Amino acid sequence: MLFSFSGFAEESSKKQIYVIHLQQEINAPALRIVNKGMREALATKSDYIILHLNTYGGEVQAADSIRTAIMQCPIPVLMFIDNQAASAGALIAIACDSIYMRSGGSMGAAAVVNQMGEVLPEKQQSFMRSMMRATAESHGKRQVWRDGNLVEAWYRDPLIAEAMVGSQTVIDGIMDSSQILTFTADEALANGYCEGKAESIQEIIVLAGLEPAEIKEYKPSILDAIILFLMNPLLQGLLLMLIIGGIYFELQTPGIGFPLILAITAAVLYFAPLYLEGLAENWELLLFVAGLVLIALEIFVIPGFGVAGISGILLCVVGLVLAMINNDLLKTPEGLNLGILVKPVVVVCVGSFSGLLLSIYLTRKLYNTRLFGRIALKTDLTETSGYIGVPQGLEHLIGQTGMAYTSLRPSGKIEIFGEIYDAVAAYGMIDKGKKIKVIKYETGQLYCTAID
Repeated sequence: MLFSFSGFAEESSKKQIYVIHLQQEINAPALRIVNKGMREALATKSDYIILHLNTYGGEVQAADSIRTAIMQCPIPVLMFIDNQAASAGALIAIACDSIYMRSGGSMGAAAVVNQMGEVLPEKQQSFMRSMMRATAESHGKRQVWRDGNLVEAWYRDPLIAEAMVGSQTVIDGIMDSSQILTFTADEALANGYCEGKAESIQEIIVLAGLEPAEIKEYKPSILDAIILFLMNPLLQGLLLMLIIGGIYFELQTPGIGFPLILAITAAVLYFAPLYLEGLAENWELLLFVAGLVLIALEIFVIPGFGVAGISGILLCVVGLVLAMINNDLLKTPEGLNLGILVKPVVVVCVGSFSGLLLSIYLTRKLYNTRLFGRIALKTDLTETSGYIGVPQGLEHLIGQTGMAYTSLRPSGKIEIFGEIYDAVAAYGMIDKGKKIKVIKYETGQLYCTAID
């Protein structure tokens, strides 16, 4: 009996192509997708990676991390610019071994801007230019014919990469010193920044000579989908409203109840994806927790609402704001880059204020509903019905002496004639066991001082 191995040989000769789709803002979740996709490509022993990109830019640090991952990847990475590779996307594209662009696509405009879209000072631009130039230089040189002579030239001209950020260098036939360079597909092809134009992954495989090929794609896991969902700005705003609303309702009805549980749950859902993506750090979580502890002390321990409550609210807000940003981006050669705080501060303040207004509105509405009326106590506890809020008839104790039954710091308990009463130290604090004298009775409260 004869066996044919032709089918097996054909199958084994297929090149394994792993496709990673990156059609979003360049940020921490995008970095997560690229890193996980590359790990899976290595695990499946893929021959090539195709990065399917369409972005208007994003965070410099995330783009730099993706660039580094591409340059250090042992598998050749091909870039498919599906329409746009602007700003941070241009840096990522230049890091790839080959670039293919869709007709009508563009690449460039990589000047560094702040959250408001304003171009940052020259120091930041200089750093970005050097990073773009170094990325282009990493591909090395090749021999080309020029004017009948065989010469060495950069595989990708570093000056062109630099010009995408903005440069004082004039590049003949391409740009003058006043421009920030952006290439169309045809311009990129003419200047060595594109290996070909393609309309699909399949066309790239044909142009790159990778046939026959077997294509695998990175598909986000359920956890990835949940993280991306929770990091949606609209959902984060809603979670902020639940956090603030829960704390507000808890302040109205002291005691551990549903509002506090709701606020804690919303806080966990808010911080968890940010922590997993490396944005929220441990000390930022501790700031928020410390704020909650101070608010809890204000509710359960300290009467009234003062320093502890206000400090707790401020710590919570600071923790929520800082958790939304990459702290490394706050540091620039010129000092702190406070512009990056504008967006998270606006989101947190708007979400918090909206949550507070909604809580006040719902409190008034729910109070008059039939369902709330069944579970809420509306009975007036009047004095004529026999209810009193504080002990009455203690004026006779003024001038009497006794002993501090507990420490008074400043409130505590005293013992007079074998009876225990609540009291407040009029001056300073009184240790347990000290002799005391009642000096006044005011608003249902005994006031005393220590005596020798």
